[in-house]
Amino acid sequence: MKHEATDEGRRWLLQAKQDLDDARYNSEGERYNIACFLSQQSAEKALKAFLYAEGEEMVLGHSVAELCKRATSMDKELEKVRRKVATLDKYYIPTRYPNGLPGGIPSEAFEKRDADRAIEIAGEVIKVIEVKL
Repeated sequence: MKHEATDEGRRWLLQAKQDLDDARYNSEGERYNIACFLSQQSAEKALKAFLYAEGEEMVLGHSVAELCKRATSMDKELEKVRRKVATLDKYYIPTRYPNGLPGGIPSEAFEKRDADRAIEIAGEVIKVIEVKL
């Protein structure tokens, strides 16, 4: 059973890596809001990869802070990224929906520095998880 769980975790990690690559691509195209969102998705999927590999059968939720908290309870080494990942939660809704912002639209609200930081954090999460799987 552990083998199947690890395989499922690896599937999720592969998609997490693709999302991070897509985040970089969008950032290069100055689509910073989408780069931020994809970074959040990348970290979310990497954390879900870990949880699946640890044997969870149904991993629900989108908060990377909450997912990381669960993962840290299983492996204390994840503590090193736990404080950083919470930043990515703010990119889940406001990067896509105008009503997630007090005014304006997402494509005008995010900058290169936002995308750079989001990509950096997601990359760190992937590196930590990759070693675990």
